Amino acid sequence: AMDILIIGSGGREHALAWRLSKSASADKIFCAPGNAGIADVATLIDIAVDDIDAIVAKAKELGVGLVVVGPEAPLAEGLADRLEEAGVPVFGASAAAAQLETSKAFAKAFCKRHNVPTAGYDVFEETQPAIDFLDTMSAPYVLKADGLAAGKGVVIAQTRAEAASEIEAMLGGRFGAASARLVIEEFMEGEEASFFVLTDGEAIEAWPACQDHKRAYDGDEGPNTGGMGAYCPAPIVSTADEKRIIEEIVRPVIDGMAAEGAPYRGVLYVGLMMTANGPKVVEFNARFGDPETQVLMLRAQGDLAAKMLACAAGGLAETAPTSFNPRPAVTVVMASKGYPDAYEKGTQIFGVDQAEEETGATVFHAGTARDGDGALRAIGGRVLNVSALGDTIEDAAARAYSAVDRINWPKGFCRRDIARRARSALEA
Repeated sequence: AMDILIIGSGGREHALAWRLSKSASADKIFCAPGNAGIADVATLIDIAVDDIDAIVAKAKELGVGLVVVGPEAPLAEGLADRLEEAGVPVFGASAAAAQLETSKAFAKAFCKRHNVPTAGYDVFEETQPAIDFLDTMSAPYVLKADGLAAGKGVVIAQTRAEAASEIEAMLGGRFGAASARLVIEEFMEGEEASFFVLTDGEAIEAWPACQDHKRAYDGDEGPNTGGMGAYCPAPIVSTADEKRIIEEIVRPVIDGMAAEGAPYRGVLYVGLMMTANGPKVVEFNARFGDPETQVLMLRAQGDLAAKMLACAAGGLAETAPTSFNPRPAVTVVMASKGYPDAYEKGTQIFGVDQAEEETGATVFHAGTARDGDGALRAIGGRVLNVSALGDTIEDAAARAYSAVDRINWPKGFCRRDIARRARSALEA
């Protein structure tokens, strides 16, 4: 059995640590920097996710058999490359491969080169040509900062005038260096889905499709967030759709990256728009989604540690496919009041243990920490991911909300309609 070091501190990393701790080939689990919930299943190490030198040194010192990278920032900084140089197997994309996420311009040009279906687009650094480009398409317009803007760099403008003023603001430095280049693309009509594949650079293993809820408030109202809840599987993605996604998108992407000398290893997250003309790429991420990981980990069975090692070291094709619990899963994000804008830090949370005991739900921690006296405090925007399996998506959602109602945190809020879209899709 091998020791494993997980990088990150969110709900995604708690779900990964929780699942890996149940893997036959995993021994000790470490997490840097972790959170209060991760501390229950792993040994926490106080190293920031972007302190690449310290992470590499610690991985060597601990002699871990695998490093699992949760967030995108350390991948963009070349953490996987550095670990590989140091002879440490890593589940995570190289900096070159991670460009699929870290540069939208790279991703769009890559899709064009490899005939991967996506929205029509162009890239601009000057205001006037960008505004002129609006005349080549009809409203609404999608404007994206080229670089990483913490999930806030996308604007959907309903009118040409609104699009023009957003272009001026973004190229004028609203997001600093991240929006010095701007991607403008056509709006795709349809429903979004998240599709995850594990890969060692050649072989691929597709996982069940998920959907997440980006808007802060019920009815998909309010500002975009990192995600307020998710469910899996997503009824919108049929078995026939999955086949098309693999053949028309995933296969060309993995083969294309290998052909271009940047083989893609780890997990590829394909953000999809399910359009009338089939699945199209909205964006790629070079890591597991958050909160989709939480529902995937609740359903995934078997030795995930061995599977991730095969992605890191090669030989994925020789492993048995991951099996998934047939029961659907739902996760509800509890966030600090005010998120995604300013919110109070340090508010106290009660009742998490009771919620898990009484309802059988699993609560993954995101922005939490414990005081010296053991009190649980909210220290982030997204704080808890209350997750449950059920006989149906409806049942899983009911179980998750029954646990939410047992958690006593006056300064928190959640959406009350997570997975409603799946329920209406099934009723339709």
